[in-house]
Amino acid sequence: MAGGWSRDGAEHEQMDATVNDALERARRSLPTGVSAEFCDECANSIPEARRLALPGIQHCVSCQTALEQEAKAVELFNRRGSKDSQLR
Repeated sequence: MAGGWSRDGAEHEQMDATVNDALERARRSLPTGVSAEFCDECANSIPEARRLALPGIQHCVSCQTALEQEAKAVELFNRRGSKDSQLR
């Protein structure tokens, strides 16, 4: 139910685009290849079970957690802008 200057279905297109962008970003961030035996950040050994479960892994669990928290802190806003600004 669009209003103002937007066409019908514009809200759903915006939501779909946001979800598709998030999925693509998540797919690109998945590790691939041979897993490292030692963490790139702290140089501690990475358990074999983790290396086998996640191909291409380069960090131990604690360093990976810290890196993900840093990345999450950087994502402060929706780069497409607010829904209202897109539909007016």
